[in-house]
Amino acid sequence: MAGNTFGQLFKITTFGESHGQAIGVILDGCPAGLPIDLDFIQAELDKRKPGQSKITTQRKESDTVQILSGIFEGKSTGTPIALLIPNEDHRSKDYEHNKDVYRPSHADYTYDAKYGIRDHRGGGRSSARETAARVAAGAIAKMLLNHYGIQIFAHVSAVGTINAPNLKSASIAELLELREENIVRCADPATAKQMIECIEVIKKDGDTIGGKINCIIQNCPAGLGEPVFDKLHADLGKAMLSINAVHGFEYGSGFSGSEMKGSEHNDVFLATDGAPKTLTNFSGGIQGGISNGMEINFTVAFKPVATIMHNQQTINAAGEAAEIKGKGRHDPCVVPRAVVIVEAMAALVIADMLLRNKAVTLN
Repeated sequence: MAGNTFGQLFKITTFGESHGQAIGVILDGCPAGLPIDLDFIQAELDKRKPGQSKITTQRKESDTVQILSGIFEGKSTGTPIALLIPNEDHRSKDYEHNKDVYRPSHADYTYDAKYGIRDHRGGGRSSARETAARVAAGAIAKMLLNHYGIQIFAHVSAVGTINAPNLKSASIAELLELREENIVRCADPATAKQMIECIEVIKKDGDTIGGKINCIIQNCPAGLGEPVFDKLHADLGKAMLSINAVHGFEYGSGFSGSEMKGSEHNDVFLATDGAPKTLTNFSGGIQGGISNGMEINFTVAFKPVATIMHNQQTINAAGEAAEIKGKGRHDPCVVPRAVVIVEAMAALVIADMLLRNKAVTLN
């Protein structure tokens, strides 16, 4: 295993580099007969693509997806689905000054240490450009989940120290409408305005800033997840921490739960005519590593983008002191474009767990 494949039954393998001819993904395990909406896949990619607003990188990529296999007459055939996204606006010359030096907080040194060779053009395989392939596959995962009524929604909940209030009770359709009304993709309009102003100032200063993305999964049935090593929250955590620039993951009460007493934190069951429900949801919809039917919620923390437009001290490949200045086209804050990546990875996890769950009982 070379670390390019994710999932067990609903499985993806991504390929390609930031400045190569194309990036892409092979999705294996999608059940046959699923209607595939190509316009929806493209719409998802458009949310992640560069150059979409004044607060994102100005690299211009249409991210036009090509379907190479696995779909016939608008439906999945049950065979591997291959999706290709050509690179159109890669400017490798922007990275020539980085050829022999290590960029601070990038994967330059670690790739050299691991492989003895690295692609200095935009970071090669370590570039966030790779995540476009995940979004394409995640769009198909969303179609599968929609078949079962499962919906996923994420939004920017923080930029730096600017935090949005907790999401109010609303349908995902309403939340989506609020989120897409602003370029920072925050579902709270007042907070979104502050976030945009903050990112504009940071960009003008040649610096970058981090943020957080909150995600909810509604209508997920109870019973998804494995009891020991493949707990649902563990797989979600692995999925999120595999995204470029992610430095933290918490679900339910997260770290704040460590400050509570058991009498405060326990989610008490309620007597209902239908499926069991709990009075609170500090568990984040997951107990014992398995979904309990309540809303799943988690938050992902992103570090500031490592490339800044300031001079920085570093070393070269020979271990000698050197200086580097950021150059090229980069996001001042990654979270507005990462929202759809978080959703895609969540969809891939739930789709995989859903299919795995169908194999554990005779029902």
